[in-house]
Parts: sequence; structure tokens; C-alpha cells
Amino acid sequence: MKLRIPIVACVIVALFAALWAALVRVGWKMPALPVPLAGQHGALMISAFLGTLISLERAVALQKKWAYAAPALSAAGGLALILGLPAEIGRGLIALGSLGLIFVFGFMYRRHPTTDVMTMALGAVMWLVGNLLWLSGESIYRAVPWWAGFLILTICGERLELSRVLWLKKSSRTYFKIAVGVFTLGLIMSLFTLDSGLRVAGVGLILLGAWLLRFDLARHTIKKTGLARYIAACLLPGYVWLVIAGGLWVLAGLPPNNLTIDAMLHAIFLGFVFSMIFGHAPIILPALLPVDITYRSAFYAPLILLQGALVVRVIADLTLNLTLRQWAGLFNVLAILLFLATMVVSAKRRPRDVARAA
Repeated sequence: MKLRIPIVACVIVALFAALWAALVRVGWKMPALPVPLAGQHGALMISAFLGTLISLERAVALQKKWAYAAPALSAAGGLALILGLPAEIGRGLIALGSLGLIFVFGFMYRRHPTTDVMTMALGAVMWLVGNLLWLSGESIYRAVPWWAGFLILTICGERLELSRVLWLKKSSRTYFKIAVGVFTLGLIMSLFTLDSGLRVAGVGLILLGAWLLRFDLARHTIKKTGLARYIAACLLPGYVWLVIAGGLWVLAGLPPNNLTIDAMLHAIFLGFVFSMIFGHAPIILPALLPVDITYRSAFYAPLILLQGALVVRVIADLTLNLTLRQWAGLFNVLAILLFLATMVVSAKRRPRDVARAA
């Protein structure tokens, strides 16, 4: 537990810094900070927050002290970005963190050589590739698709792992592998021709989203009640957003304006990824911290706000409506803050003897 607390603290700092930067990027005038963070929004959200959180989750599950090096390095990289240290320091530390996560998945794969672990390991490789592109000074537009691939394949691998209870046919698993292969091929192509690569990767996103909608466990748990139904209600819209994002990637490729890029990326990072976070947090947080989460119907409020604001944001992006985008961006941030508040209110400290055992 002692190893987790400082890393979780860095994760929280990175999240709030990323949200601050998000508001600046959509046009809100925020109080000046010693270090300008607007340009670091993507790196803080994807690597310092989500990358560290995913690495920490895996380290906790593995129960090996050396595995904590990966989240510690990416957390330190995030702090370096926030403190305004030379860019190479923060980027280098995050790249080392992603390399550490590859070692973690490599260890896991030796123990459990399954498709789901391999998929998550491939996602970690994509995180490293994106970080190396970023570290070498390449355009952020070349790195971000690889970062997106990291999050997408991590989530898809986790969902495939949970789908074992459904005893999926071999053909459905083959379809999953094809979808991952198409998406990976598109990212590789993007190294040489960004426009065509994004379009091919978009086809992969559509295939992955369709697979999740057809075969994921959420199709069955949406019929249940309480927390199980809430989780499914988070996941299913997320899968729809993944299909929508894929369609945008196929149609736009490398678009001529930043607003279309905003729609292409936030359909994934807000629509898909944060829907997954909202759904999985009540399960993940007790695994990381000495707390238990009590389900409340109020959990639906931030989910509805997130989805509604994102619909407005994508419409605003595609119609080049800056004012509407600005307000939608604000409500996206408010949805995340409301979600955090809901988790805090619903958290109950676990008894000391039980927490020590965890």
C-alpha cells in the first residue's frame, strides 16, 4: 500500500492539470499558472493519468515490487511536465514507464499466454512507440494515434479476458484478432503516410467497436440491476463511440482543420475511454485504495452529462461552431469532476485489518 499512495497522488495531480489544460484549449480564460499546460493536455491525460493508472493497476494485480517501476516512472514524467522541467526529462521518463509496462505484460504472458494478455501487451508497445515519436520531436499528430491504440487495446484486451465466461466460439475470437490486426496495420502505415494510415486504422476501430457490441459481456449484464447494470450502461455507449470514431477516421483521414481532429480524438478519449473509466472505477478503486464503493443511482448523473456534452461537442466540431464547442468542453470537464465527487461521496474506508491484508 505504501508504494501505491504517492503514485495515486501523482495520478490525481495529473488529472486536474489535464482538465485545467482542457479548459484553456477550448477557449476558457483560466488564472495563469507558473507553467503553461495547454500544450501538455494530451500527454498529461493519456500518459501521466491513464498510463500511470493502468500501469499501477497491473502492478497491484501482479504483486511484484519491481512492477511498480512502470507507474512510478510515468508519474514522475507527468510531474516533470507540470513543473516545467526540460521537455526531454518528462518525455523520457514517460517513455521508460511505457517500456516498464511492456516488461510487466511480458512477465504476465509467460505465465498466461493468452490472446487477451497479448492484446494488452501490444497496447503497451503502442504506448512506447507513441512516446518515442513524441520524444524524438515528431508532430504530436503522429504520436496521438499510437497513444489511442494503447488505451483501446488495453480496454479491448480486458473485455476479451472477461468474456471467457461466455465461452465464445473460435470464429468470434478470430474476428477479434482480425480487427486488432487491421487497426495495428493502420498505425504502422501512419508512420509512412499519416492520412491513409488513419483511414485504415479507422476501419479497425469500427471492427473492434462492432465486436464489443456483439460479443461483450455488457450485452447480458445490462439486463441486471444495480452496479452490474450501471457498468453495462457505461460500456455500451462507449462501444458506440468507438464505432463513431472509426467512421470519422475513415472519412476524414488527416483533416484540414483542428476541430475535426478534436472530434476524431475525443470520440475515443471521452466517448470510449472515459465511459470505460466511469464503469470500471467502482471496481478498480477498491483494488488500489483501502476503500469500498457503495453503488448509488446518482452514478448515472455524470454519465448522462458526459454523453450529452460529448454529442454537442462533436456536432460543434464538425460544424466549426467555436462557442458551442467551448461550452460543451466545459460540461465535459464538469462531468468528470461530478464523477470524482460521486466516487468520493460513495467511498467508505475499509477496516484497517482488511486493508492491510489487501
